[in-house]
Amino acid sequence: MADLYARLDEERARAKQRHREALRAPIDAQDGGTLVHRDAEVRAMTQRIQRLDVADDGLCFGRLDTETGERRYIGRLGLFDDEDSYEPLLLDWRAAAARAFYVATAASPEGMRRRRQFHTRGRQIVDFTDELLGRPDAEEATGDAALLAAVNAPRGEGMRDIVATIQAEQDEIIRLDHPGVLVIEGGPGTGKTVVALHRVAYLLYTQRERMERHGVLVVGPNPAFLDHVSRVLPSLGESNVVFMTPGDLVPGLRVTAEDGPEAARHKGSRKILGVLAAAIADHQRVPVEPLPIELADVDVRIDAETAQWAIEEARASELPHNEARAVFIDVVTWVLTERAIARIGRGWLTRDDKAAWEHLRAELLDELDEHAGFAAALDQLWPTLTPQSLLAQLYTSQERLRAAGADPSLFRADGEAWTVSDVPLLDELVDLLGRGKEAEAAERAAEAERREEAAYAAGVLDLMIDREDLMDDEDHLIAQDLIGAEDLADRFTERDHRELAERAAADRDWTYRHVVVDEAQELSEMDWRVLMRRCPGRSFTVVGDLAQRRSAAGATSWGAMLDPYVAGRWEYRPLSVNYRTPAEIMAVAATVLADFAPTVRPPESVRATGVPPWSRQVRDDDEMVAAVEAFVAEEAGREGTSVVIGPADVPGAVAPADIKGLEFDAVLVVEPERILADGPRGAAELYVALTRATQRLGVLHRDPLPEALAGLVRG
Repeated sequence: MADLYARLDEERARAKQRHREALRAPIDAQDGGTLVHRDAEVRAMTQRIQRLDVADDGLCFGRLDTETGERRYIGRLGLFDDEDSYEPLLLDWRAAAARAFYVATAASPEGMRRRRQFHTRGRQIVDFTDELLGRPDAEEATGDAALLAAVNAPRGEGMRDIVATIQAEQDEIIRLDHPGVLVIEGGPGTGKTVVALHRVAYLLYTQRERMERHGVLVVGPNPAFLDHVSRVLPSLGESNVVFMTPGDLVPGLRVTAEDGPEAARHKGSRKILGVLAAAIADHQRVPVEPLPIELADVDVRIDAETAQWAIEEARASELPHNEARAVFIDVVTWVLTERAIARIGRGWLTRDDKAAWEHLRAELLDELDEHAGFAAALDQLWPTLTPQSLLAQLYTSQERLRAAGADPSLFRADGEAWTVSDVPLLDELVDLLGRGKEAEAAERAAEAERREEAAYAAGVLDLMIDREDLMDDEDHLIAQDLIGAEDLADRFTERDHRELAERAAADRDWTYRHVVVDEAQELSEMDWRVLMRRCPGRSFTVVGDLAQRRSAAGATSWGAMLDPYVAGRWEYRPLSVNYRTPAEIMAVAATVLADFAPTVRPPESVRATGVPPWSRQVRDDDEMVAAVEAFVAEEAGREGTSVVIGPADVPGAVAPADIKGLEFDAVLVVEPERILADGPRGAAELYVALTRATQRLGVLHRDPLPEALAGLVRG
């Protein structure tokens, strides 16, 4: 182990040296290519240093002994003895040669004789377990010891990687060579989320050049979930990953409200596309009465016939609404100028005098271009629209909703109280409306500003490096300038490192090479349209459990959501083993599952704790508060994490929807009868709540327990 860490330190020192050399490399001010080359080298070495730093913790966690006597060490990254021979000292866990560490069994040893798993603290081995392969009757420690130690360990603040304890069924999914959409379905505790994240790490390892430039998007149900899983990929040395909730997919939008089930169902259906198209068409109008336009020498009018012709021409262009406005204006302008010329030139001007005719038209066009009344008329008949303005006007008007054929449940008093269900509609409207000339100009100005800032930062960095070279005889000044240069370089490269995430988050048109969708059963048909736009290559890892669906617009089958986009290009892989929930708790949750999803088989737990889940009935609010406080105080004295789950009006309780995908050592479920009362969605939420615990589960209730929980031990 000491030799491996020594080699790691050498690699890190070499990467830092190359980083410094890249920063000091001479730059031709007239040659942008040399600056690009230097920045690419700086960025590459920065990422290399980050990966090497991550490997300090648990660098080597396993060893394989082959039947021929060879030893292979398995770790977080690959290390080689030197740059010339390139002999492997440590195999990256994702390498093909390391796969036997995860899939070899006594019955199928994959050419291996022994598997050893190391338990380390810092850079020291404190223990190890051996599994003899190829001899099922051998009386040696089994590979389950490391797995059980991991699943029994107290939970920390975030999800941990499972790189040392990946199981065979998980490894098969992680390494699956499938270019399209992979659906991973599993019940609570099956590790589907962490498997998906390890699959991302594997894809970045095997397809780094293709994937790293555009990055990977991970979509999760809420910020707490994303915070919980955000440490996994960095712990594996991967950082070009963008984390978002479905509400973040429209840049700059702030979700402040929640739709009722009926509104969410209508907004999530692809049928809403017809409503959006009709709502746009409702803003393309003919005047009830002709609109007068008073020019300097003549008065003209925009009548219904002219407006209708212009509308038909604009729609026939098949351009988005805001871009088709130019066609509408061209037709209206042509009609008005033709009429004006004919009146002004009556008696002296004919079409045969083309020069005079066109000269007069040019003067009229200039006048119309600055005419406030004409601009107001155009805005009345074919206004420039934004997604937000269109939806807000639609939601707050019963008349517009009826005209668009929308369901009345979409009506609301505050049109701009945006919900998660509005996000895919707003995103769709970006394409249906188009950006318009003003938005394009603003984007060009913002891009120019970003380029100027980047050039300024690079120039400052060059200046500081030049100053350092001029002060070689003054050691203390060299040290000060070196620190300053490296600090600025760090800030610059960090900014570059964050740029992908920053630019992706701010750019609605950013596309990713791969997208992970967690809790995918909650996404609607319209949500999937957004995600497919974000990944034109249709490379997805989809994670979910149909039995846990709570959204009225969510998936009832994977094919219903995916076949419109990737028919024949998606594969399904189930996970059936529960690594999180003890058998005692899973038995209770399985009873709830059987009531609302009788055809779904619950995952089988790998362990039992001997601690039965309990229930206690309280009489009033005071007793409920006291019982919750007692639970919190008791768990505060224990190692690990805990949570209270229940209705929003219970002090200190977290809603089931807010803890999806999370896990805790101890869970207290409050008033399950109220959670269950919310119909099919309530049953799914109670199932979620009951399956968050890794060690201990308690239930507090006022009314009689639901029948499915009647078997709980009275506490």
